[in-house]
Formats: sequence, structure tokens, C-alpha cells
Amino acid sequence: MPIQNEQSLTIGELFSLRGKTALVTGGSSGLGYMMASGLLQNGARVYIASRSRERCDDAARTLSSFGECIPMAADVTDAVQRGALVKELTRREPGGISILVNNAGSNWGAAIADYPDAAFDKVLRTNVSSVFSLTRDLLELLGRSASPPDPSRVINIGSMDGLQVPIVQRVPTFAYSASKAALHHLTRTLAVELGPRNITVNAIAPGFFESKMTDYVMDNFREDIEDDCPLGRIGSPADIAGTLLYLASRAGAYTNGAIIPVDGGTHLSKGKREWQS
Repeated sequence: MPIQNEQSLTIGELFSLRGKTALVTGGSSGLGYMMASGLLQNGARVYIASRSRERCDDAARTLSSFGECIPMAADVTDAVQRGALVKELTRREPGGISILVNNAGSNWGAAIADYPDAAFDKVLRTNVSSVFSLTRDLLELLGRSASPPDPSRVINIGSMDGLQVPIVQRVPTFAYSASKAALHHLTRTLAVELGPRNITVNAIAPGFFESKMTDYVMDNFREDIEDDCPLGRIGSPADIAGTLLYLASRAGAYTNGAIIPVDGGTHLSKGKREWQS
């Protein structure tokens, strides 16, 4: 029996982002920069948001070699700046945006006796609360470009540390691990809430990639990091971009509420090393 409304199943059609508009928070460096590059190279117009106007402008100038990239300096944890970001996006994109990548994040490492309340609160506010708030504030814009066969996409960037207790850093990151586990479950909750509005919500749980956040552990524990990974390496830009493109394109239109590890299997194995205190 023929399939109703059969569409092209070529790679070019399944993964194309032509005509799509995306916002990537924390898009001026690290994973955010890699993902913005992947979106641009596959046809999307991309806004990148960062707290630093200088870094955001510099990144957008470089990324613009791949497509239209617009910098928007904003701290998404600040309600006033977040509101200004949403207002400006609404002015620039009256037809709506198709993709929101909630990537901005923070971390803090310290022994439990020295772990400050202010740091715990900051990490939770950045990694969980601001994701909820920005998604909520952008629902109208996301809804304008959404349809049953082609929903708008919210893609949250969690972490393998939200799937396991991290050991390789040697320094506890209580708030970070807790925040990413919370973000994963917030993703599932929002997927159920927003699915009927033709908005899918999924999360990527990356392992170690080169970024400003991982500079210290890469400099001090790279061999251990690679040893912990069943594939024996850290992630590359293609690894994170490929998963993002799946979720953002027609290929991932029926995926909703998923948490996808992109860590080479690290969350399944502590590697060959002994546990260390």
C-alpha cells in the first residue's frame, strides 16, 4: 500500500535547514559556537547570544563566512536583558523562529565543606531556571513558525554529568551535576506540555569537548578523560553538530522528550581507572 504524502528521504532533504531561523545562547564559544556553525552550514539563519558583546560580535564575524549570523549581547539569567532579547527577536523575526538552542551554562567546583551557597544558586539559575524562562518567553515566536509536520524545536544542552556522577575532574561539581539532571527532566516535562503546540523539546547530553569550561580538566586530566571514554577520545565539532542537526531538521521531527548522550559511551563506563577520592 503506498505511503500517504510520501516525501523525499534523501540526506539533503531530511537534514536541510533552509528557511529556518535559530537562536543559540552561549553561541560565541565552545559548544555553542560549534552548533551555530553547523546550523549555518546547513542553511539556517542564526542569532547567537552571549553576555559579552565583544566576544559575541567577534564570533558572529567569523561565523558569517558560513551564512547569516547575527550577534545579540544578553545575559539570559537577567530578566531585563532576557526581555530585551525577546523583544528584539520579535521585531526582527515577526514570522517567528524555528529553533531555540538553550546552551548557555555555568559550573563551579569545590569541596563540599567549601561549596558556597551563592555559587550553587548561580549554577542552578543559569543551567535550569533561565532555560525555563527563556523558553517560556519565546513560546509565541516559536509557535508562529510551527506546524504538525514541521514543529518548532527547543534543544537543551544538558550533560553526561546529569546521567552519572562525574569522577574524572577530582573536584566535586555538586551544582552542575544536579542542574543538568534537573534540565533533563525539565526537557521531558516541557516535551509533554509543548508537543500539542507543535513544539518539540529534546536534550543533548554531551561528554567532554574542548571549550572554555573544560580548559582546566583538559590541561590536567586529558589522558584520564580519554581513558574513561570507551571510544578513547573527546568529542569533535562534527559529533555535536550532527546530533543537533538531526534534532533541528525534518529527520528529527517526530523525536520529542529524548535525552541523547553524545559522549562516546562515557556515561556507561568509568573506564579502566580505579575510583579515586
